[in-house]
Formats: sequence, C-alpha cells, structure tokens
Amino acid sequence: MTRPSSHTHFDFAQLTERERYKILIGTVIPRPVALVTTVSQDGIPNAGPFSFFNVLTHDPAIVAIGVENYADMRFKDTARNIRETGEFTVHIVDDALVSQMEICAIKFGQEVDELKEAGLDTTPGLMVRSPRILAAPAALECRRHTTLQVGPAREIILGEVLGVYVRSDAVDPSNLHIDQQIMDAIGRMGGHTYTRTRDQFDVKTLTPEEWVARGL
Repeated sequence: MTRPSSHTHFDFAQLTERERYKILIGTVIPRPVALVTTVSQDGIPNAGPFSFFNVLTHDPAIVAIGVENYADMRFKDTARNIRETGEFTVHIVDDALVSQMEICAIKFGQEVDELKEAGLDTTPGLMVRSPRILAAPAALECRRHTTLQVGPAREIILGEVLGVYVRSDAVDPSNLHIDQQIMDAIGRMGGHTYTRTRDQFDVKTLTPEEWVARGL
C-alpha cells in the first residue's frame, strides 16, 4: 500500500481574495475553456474566454460560466450583454484556437469587436442572436436561465442550452458518439498554463455484480 503524502491545510477565512483565487485555479484542474460570444443591445458583438465554466445538468441542459466584474463593480461586456439580451453562445476551444482566444481575452473597450481583432470568421446564430465562431469544434447556443450574484467580484450565469453545433467530422449522428481526439479541446491550469487533451485513457465503472465477480 502506498503511504499517503503529507498535506498542507489552508483556512480560506484567513486568506485574501487573491490568495483564495490562486489556490482554487491551481487545484481545480484542468478546467474547460468557454469562448463566449454575445451581442449588445446596440448590435456590437463581443467575445471573451472563461475558464470558470462547465456543464451542470442535461435535463434541463444547463451550463454555467463565472464572470468576474471590473474592480469598480461594473459589469464586463459579457455579463452586461447577457443581462440585456438573455442570450449567449459558448464555444469549446481547441488547440488551433488558442492564440485567437487569447486575443479575445485582452481588455478592449466596449466599442471593440474582439472577433474582428482576432480574425475569427463567424456566422449568425440560429437560435440566438450571438454569432457562432466557425473554427470552433463545438458551439452551444444558450438562453440565460439564472444569474447568481455570489459576491461583489463575480456572478455566475446559468444558461439553458437550446442547440449545439459539432464539427461534422467529429460526430456520428447515428449514435451521437463524439470523437474526442478530433475535438482536440484544451483545458486551463493554474497561472498562464494550459493543457491539451490528447493524452486520454478509458475507465469503466463496474456494476455491483461485476465488482463481486472479481472476487477481490
């Protein structure tokens, strides 16, 4: 039996906001990356990446993104646009999109179209007004379900997935199998570090009967 490693405990009540953030992004890894597009009430498109993101349930189909506010508590473009229109599109980021995703992370002013700056071709959304990035391996068109203000620095936006686009060469419509290698998604680690998902392995959860049959 392997001896357990020693562990260092951190009492979050004794840490600053920045210290809590640093520990969380270093331990909850890898995190999927959402490149979210929205449109303002004035029709200005916006795109921004978020690694506080995941799918929460399939019935109803709900995804969540954690959006940080500005230091003066103003909403960033993504949060404001979703509040105004109730719509957004989540794009899964693959390895080929990393450089353009990072351009979308630059804190441009509200008048700047990040999609244009990053050279990302888009097409109008089908079920929402936010544009769809053509190069993304998958896009989830969402309608705002709930916004949770969990603190002054950040709010959590829950979106109901209305429809999904998946690269045709990555999905088999007959059985809905999606090829993870073709998706080539990336994940966020701590700091400025990302990871690729090409190193994969399968683990099948046993039934109680299969466990007993092993006789261990």
